[in-house]
Amino acid sequence: MRREKGVAVLVLVAMLLGISHSSSASDRSWKSMLSGATSSAVNPIGSSAVFPIHGDVYPKGFYYVQVNIGQPPRPYFVDPDTGSDLTWLQCDAPCRRCSKGPHPLYHPSNDLVVCKDPLCASLHSSADYKCENPEQCDYEVEYADEGSSLGVLVRDNLSLNLTNGMRVSPRLAIGCGYDQIPGRSNHPLDGVLGLGKGKTSIVSQLHSQGLVRNVVGHCLSGRGGGFLFFGDEVYDSSRVVWAPMSRDYSHYSLGFAELILGGKATGYKNLLVIFDSGSSYTYLNSQAYLALVSLLRKELNGKPLRETLDDQTLPLCWKGKKPFKSIRDIKKYFKPLALSFSNGWRAKSQFEIPPESYLIVSSKGNACLGILNGTEVGLQDYNIIGDIAMQDKMVIYDNEKQVIGWVAANCDRLPTSKTDIM
Repeated sequence: MRREKGVAVLVLVAMLLGISHSSSASDRSWKSMLSGATSSAVNPIGSSAVFPIHGDVYPKGFYYVQVNIGQPPRPYFVDPDTGSDLTWLQCDAPCRRCSKGPHPLYHPSNDLVVCKDPLCASLHSSADYKCENPEQCDYEVEYADEGSSLGVLVRDNLSLNLTNGMRVSPRLAIGCGYDQIPGRSNHPLDGVLGLGKGKTSIVSQLHSQGLVRNVVGHCLSGRGGGFLFFGDEVYDSSRVVWAPMSRDYSHYSLGFAELILGGKATGYKNLLVIFDSGSSYTYLNSQAYLALVSLLRKELNGKPLRETLDDQTLPLCWKGKKPFKSIRDIKKYFKPLALSFSNGWRAKSQFEIPPESYLIVSSKGNACLGILNGTEVGLQDYNIIGDIAMQDKMVIYDNEKQVIGWVAANCDRLPTSKTDIM
């Protein structure tokens, strides 16, 4: 998935809905057009890689990390997205349609991924996809906001500083996106960092080379920024709340949950929930969303807040007697939420969402609900735990143990050990 900025628009990667497909074969060979770097050998080791995260839920409306790719390495700002697998950069090969990003277009290597490569096969919904141009892997990713990226897979070096002090430059497959159609929620970035469960995900490729465990996690600060990590060397597993990952879905999910408000059941169960770092806000299906709004209105009855229609930051905002300056001014009027997962283990796992993780203070000084109606933006019955709900928590996706975990954490500084931020 991709982020939205201050409006009820979710950019849903079509791979999530199973409609990612092969593009028609390119009308020209790419081999003569690409020039690039030689590969370097890497010894298999075990460690973690940590990246600072920049941005926020509001007002910027999206997060990004810097990756350094190529030989010599060049910086690119990319959207860290657990809702999709493919990492791609806007690419000068040449580019037919590219939006302006913070850096010059990526100049690809001459190391093409061939069509029959297993990484190429994993991008296509059909096992019998045709290779009209066997020497290259064409891809097309479509987005629900009518944006898309079309290109070819290439291999290039990703420069990493590992927590054990080593510097490595493994050769990984990424998308050279030479034809982008911006969606409604277009952001000024160089590309997308795919962090999903698939084979083309960056962490899956690093794991296949023996560099890190197949674990990805993030820690988003409520004050903006945070960090992203690959591997399992930056947290103490014994302090984390773990729940089994559902094997029924291609995205990160614990299956079905019940919505809790103020410690009491709301009666809304069987909510299919997805964890998605590519969504700034949280989404509930229409029935659960309307019920939650009704409950919040009931809870606020008699309190010094009234709904306001003159603030279009988000669909539902409240005005106080005077403008609010921070979340601290409003959290006392709202009860905590939780999603309770019945996961087949002995105890249920609850993902707590305090008021500061579902509210924002708009530029007009109003309190706005950072939970939106997912049915209205094409999510059907999917319910999304977005960035706002994951603030000030370390959220961990362990693809080896097939579990998802979370723990309260200080996300304002990069970890130097397993315990110093938890």
